[in-house]
Amino acid sequence: MQTLLLYLLIMVVVVAAVFAVVWFAFGRGEQLPPIDDETTLTRLPAAGIAGDDVRALVFAQTVRGYKPREVDWALERLAAEIDELRTVVLTLQARDGAEPVPAEGRVVYDSTESDFPAENGRD
Repeated sequence: MQTLLLYLLIMVVVVAAVFAVVWFAFGRGEQLPPIDDETTLTRLPAAGIAGDDVRALVFAQTVRGYKPREVDWALERLAAEIDELRTVVLTLQARDGAEPVPAEGRVVYDSTESDFPAENGRD
């Protein structure tokens, strides 16, 4: 029993020594400052948004969850891209003389940046 306790004590001392050596050799690491409130890590391409771009979206989390401003921005970009693609489809259909496919039960919404309420200071 004493041998087991002695091995356990030696193992604890060795682990503590290795930890101390690593701690002093590498330190605590660099402390990164928090990013500015106006900076976002959310990225979308300037044009040609694909499904993989949407799947790769990452929104910064706050106490309340995601920053609503970033989510609204990303959704507005997606809506603008969809509107642009629909316009191209309608133009090509009109050029070819094809009948446009009715969007039953759908409301076509032409959004602009002014449609969204101004930022009220909440994140």
